[in-house]
Amino acid sequence: MNLDRSVPVWPQVADELRRRLDAGHYEPGTRFPGTVALAAEFDVSQSTAQKAVVALRQEGRLYTVLGQGSFVSR
Repeated sequence: MNLDRSVPVWPQVADELRRRLDAGHYEPGTRFPGTVALAAEFDVSQSTAQKAVVALRQEGRLYTVLGQGSFVSR
């Protein structure tokens, strides 16, 4: 994925993750990749990946279990 670095990157990462969720790339109830893995995959900072994950959580697409990580909502 080519990111446009002239505008905020986290919404672009969130859009790609939404696309993957909508396409069924991540099954409901399964653990979602952590922010370190997402940051490495998209070549962004961990805080950028965290903002994208927070946006998905606020939309109800993910939920977090403390100490275990984020999971795909059913």
